[in-house]
Amino acid sequence: MPDEACAASPEDHAPDESGAGLVLVSTPIGNLDDMPPRGRAALAAADLVLCEDTRHTARLLSAFGIRARTRPLHEHNEDAVIPGVVGALRAGQRVVLVSDAGMPVVSDPGYRLVRAAIADGLRVTAVPGPNAAVTALVLSGLPPQPFLFLGFPPPRQNARQSAFGALRAVERAGLAATLIWYEAPHRLAETLADMAASFGTRPAVVARELTKRFEEVRRDSLPELARYYATEPARGEITILLGPPAQDDPEDLDGQLSAALASHSLRDAAALVAAATGLPRKVVYARALMLAGSGLARRAPE
Repeated sequence: MPDEACAASPEDHAPDESGAGLVLVSTPIGNLDDMPPRGRAALAAADLVLCEDTRHTARLLSAFGIRARTRPLHEHNEDAVIPGVVGALRAGQRVVLVSDAGMPVVSDPGYRLVRAAIADGLRVTAVPGPNAAVTALVLSGLPPQPFLFLGFPPPRQNARQSAFGALRAVERAGLAATLIWYEAPHRLAETLADMAASFGTRPAVVARELTKRFEEVRRDSLPELARYYATEPARGEITILLGPPAQDDPEDLDGQLSAALASHSLRDAAALVAAATGLPRKVVYARALMLAGSGLARRAPE
């Protein structure tokens, strides 16, 4: 462990979140007890709290007895809000940015505001705390480093399959990392099916409702998780993690085809795997025919 990572000495102290500037405050991802004390202090001292949903943040503030002026900041209004916020920061106000859950800016609005504040030479600091991606990673049992957080997969299937194919191409070029996504519960089954078709048989994890009463961390192969959630609807906030490719067989053609055939037609499975591996479609289709004909791969209903 590096020397600077050792326990703080009595002389060490946190930055003053009560002063002027922009403070990024992490909020609980489910359990209110995870709210950082520094975060509560920053919210209590704020002249303005920027948040995704004012109603959601009002409940958080009420839980801690904090009265603060709030204003929405989300992907649709961020550009319009930035000039006024920068002006308030220049005037010496204390502005806190929160998201609905977890660390702001990470797969949430705020990036453009942070860039604008930095470009203007304004003070920007952060209060770290809960984060679903990192919490899921340490619970997953998958290699913790390196890891690559990818936000939400594209919602439309064609774009999603294309994105997964591009990732496979990067893996063939040498990337070997645990991959992390967030996903909406109503898209989980189809996303896992597309992942299985693109990445084949690899260890994966679905982490759900982290820090909440019904927390669940399901660890299995990617195809098995796809089969499970095809019949078991998921609820709550979801994080998907995928282990790195096996070093001894980075392509794993038969594994990818078997996974793809379990949820796609033979033609679609061959097309998906051809895109993911970069192999000629005719070659992949021929191998898919052989696997399906031999009974080595489970076939999805046509």
